[in-house]
Amino acid sequence: MSEQTQAKQGVVSAVAPVDKSILNDKWDLVLSNVLVKAGLGFGVGVAASVLFFRRRAFPVWLGVGFGLGRGYSEGDAIFRSTAGVRTVKV
Repeated sequence: MSEQTQAKQGVVSAVAPVDKSILNDKWDLVLSNVLVKAGLGFGVGVAASVLFFRRRAFPVWLGVGFGLGRGYSEGDAIFRSTAGVRTVKV
């Protein structure tokens, strides 16, 4: 009986708890990444709208959509990663 409880405890302890500071850092990175990508998409969409499409709205929405999609996909990769948060070397 005690071997079974130790085995169960071993399985439970094998799953490492996620440190809240790492999770918060990941959320900060993902949200800032999404905002930057959406902002760049907005800027490219406005520039394309003014230069090529006679000030229509669809290039702006298309650029924002691409930016949000790219930010979402990178955020998904960050959360699925077990390596932690990326660091920038100065």
